[in-house]
Amino acid sequence: MSKRTLRDALQQGIYTVINPIVRFLIRLGFTPNAVTTTGLILNIGVAAVFIIGGERSNRGELEYVGWAGALVLFAGLFDMLDGQVARLGNMKSTFGAMYDSVLDRYSEMIMFMGICYYLIAHHYLLSSLFAFVALIGSMMVSYTRARAEGLGVECRGGLMQRPERVVLIGVSGIACGITYGFIGDDYKVYFPGTSFQVFETMSVFTIPLAVMAVMTNITAINRLRDSKKAIEQKELAISGK
Repeated sequence: MSKRTLRDALQQGIYTVINPIVRFLIRLGFTPNAVTTTGLILNIGVAAVFIIGGERSNRGELEYVGWAGALVLFAGLFDMLDGQVARLGNMKSTFGAMYDSVLDRYSEMIMFMGICYYLIAHHYLLSSLFAFVALIGSMMVSYTRARAEGLGVECRGGLMQRPERVVLIGVSGIACGITYGFIGDDYKVYFPGTSFQVFETMSVFTIPLAVMAVMTNITAINRLRDSKKAIEQKELAISGK
């Protein structure tokens, strides 16, 4: 099974689970744009949790990371709900699709703002840099697709698309909070024979951020290369007519 087929199969399985929720929202009178707006508000809440954690907790006190991770997953659910509300409620619109894309970008940037604030406030400076690079990669993954499709070329491949990013941040945040609850903040691993620290409890959250920083930018670059090939083939086909 190809990656695209597997991803589509997983998505359909998730839709089977959330469709009863979607129908309930439609009965309540929710529109797709209202669901999208709710997702943005929840992501503002994610940033608020990180910022409050940066202000009120000490370095190594990671319960705020766990709660923020849970809220990330809950907010991410609305990314899927808005599209299904539009489809099942027969409320699709061109502006709705644009509204969804724009607010998704705002949601992601606001979430990363909160993450960077928390990391800088607690002096995880290298990790804050990785978070910022992950933000850049995330925006470029979305932009390369939008720009390519604006030029009439399909560009959907690659890892670390928005659902994967939401799940990775949410799950790693929850895992970090749970790990902190079990082993505290004193667990550290050093490079043998040195005082160089290679792992601590916070790494449960920051290592996935570093992976995301790399993979999002690789995905953006690969999409750029794929788009280049598709555009060249399209131009060659036109010139050959």
